[in-house]
Amino acid sequence: MTTYERLDAWVDAHFDEQVRLLQELVRVPTDTPPGNNAPHAERTAELLGAIGWGVERHPVPADEVKAYGLQSITNVIVRRRYGAGGPTIALNAHGDVVPPGEGWTHDPYGGEIEGGRLYGRAAAVSKSDFTTYLHAVRALEALGEPLKGGVELHFTYDEEFGGELGPGWLLRHGLTKPDLLIAAGFSYQVVVAHNGCLQMEVTVHGQMAHAAIPHTGVDALQGAVAILNALYLQNGLYRSVTSKVPGITHPYLNVGRIEGGTNTNVVPGKVVLRLDRRMIPEEDPVAVEADIRRVITEAAEACPGIRVEIRRLLLAQAWKPAAGNSELVAALQRHGEAVFGEPIPTSGTPLYTDVRLYGAAGVPAAIYGAGPRTVFESNAKRADEHVVLDDLRRATKVVARTLFDLLH
Repeated sequence: MTTYERLDAWVDAHFDEQVRLLQELVRVPTDTPPGNNAPHAERTAELLGAIGWGVERHPVPADEVKAYGLQSITNVIVRRRYGAGGPTIALNAHGDVVPPGEGWTHDPYGGEIEGGRLYGRAAAVSKSDFTTYLHAVRALEALGEPLKGGVELHFTYDEEFGGELGPGWLLRHGLTKPDLLIAAGFSYQVVVAHNGCLQMEVTVHGQMAHAAIPHTGVDALQGAVAILNALYLQNGLYRSVTSKVPGITHPYLNVGRIEGGTNTNVVPGKVVLRLDRRMIPEEDPVAVEADIRRVITEAAEACPGIRVEIRRLLLAQAWKPAAGNSELVAALQRHGEAVFGEPIPTSGTPLYTDVRLYGAAGVPAAIYGAGPRTVFESNAKRADEHVVLDDLRRATKVVARTLFDLLH
């Protein structure tokens, strides 16, 4: 057999073990919020220790985690060193995930298999790639051939809140500085750029009053409606602002959470909105935030008695196409086409990811892993999230082959 065929054969021979590992990872909840994710890191470390691998646990100090609005974070690094020369390639997947929500027909923490799919919250994004990367490295080492450089597995737990206490924390504290990065993604494209994201909280203040005498109060909800209308008008205008990055269309805005009022018979005195503004790589985040603040302020000023507070929750920079990753991207595309039997294009994505943090640290990167053609197909962040097991198997082979090319 060729070297690639030997890698493929190892993945096939150990695939049942890989699937069982993914089931174990899905069965430990990592809902964020509330963000009590240290137990999953401990379970991951146990499973890695069972195959004889050394594991570094890097707990983030409790006061930092609490100030961030979470409960516990322990990031995990595994370092595999080979011969002199060659790059150090990091493989990063995140274990934190949004809560399951409603509408599931499978246990969100069951790891159930049906119709060639494994179901569970984070089965696709991105606990699947814990196993993709682990088994790709195991297949590589099972060859017994001389290798150069090294591999690091980065399993982190803060992507849903922006990554600053995940990869950002590891990079800031000098715990890693890889030469290249592969980060969790899907199987049918190699992602080389992504949107930025601005999240803000808008608190609309009015004056509570009895519903029988509403003229004695100021309706915060009416003020919030005026602000919402102004924001949604902007959302329509964003369609005329287009990106030159394939896979990324235009900016857009979503109001994802609204809270307010005290009772049915009370004029609401306070309403809180949370919004998410996706920024294409060509946009200036400072200008985007300033414009959102202007729109909100002007809408509020048109409502007598209304006062607003605006707080930034998150500012995630876009990850722009950059030099330095061409060899990595070409290898992923080459082996992706060989294993999947179709061309694997490069693309941008409207998501934002932790990769931007590695990029800001000067680490060339690509996003590739186990999953379907689109986020929608995987049901990520929706009921019945799943990964197609054949995609998991084949993506593992692609990553193993790519690591061999870069480290041989």
